[in-house]
Amino acid sequence: MSKPQRWTNPTALQRLEGLVFLVAGIWVFAESGETWWLFGLLLLAPDLSMLGYLYTPSMGASAYNVGHALIGPALLFAWGAIADSSLLIALAAVWLAHVGVDRLAGYGLKYSDGFVHTHLGTIGPDRNYR
Repeated sequence: MSKPQRWTNPTALQRLEGLVFLVAGIWVFAESGETWWLFGLLLLAPDLSMLGYLYTPSMGASAYNVGHALIGPALLFAWGAIADSSLLIALAAVWLAHVGVDRLAGYGLKYSDGFVHTHLGTIGPDRNYR
């Protein structure tokens, strides 16, 4: 079986999508007119979802996935557009940028058996998992 081309490899494509999400998040935030300290303050806020791992790996994965799935920023952006709220749009943009950074770095949505097992593959020293 031949190896897939670099740019058609699913993991490479999802990392490239992460870069696009990051750039789009920054661009939309800039267009929102909100102050940049808000961007810096909230950029890592979705990582608070990792606190679920203090309870169980399954709860941690569920909480992390809610905080890092694209549906969250998409719904928040839609709400902001409907409500004509630059603040909600800015918050959605920060959230999207965060998801983009994580996907670009290879941090995907988590499986319930542990933090290192993601939809983008295994992170850390246990890379032979998937």
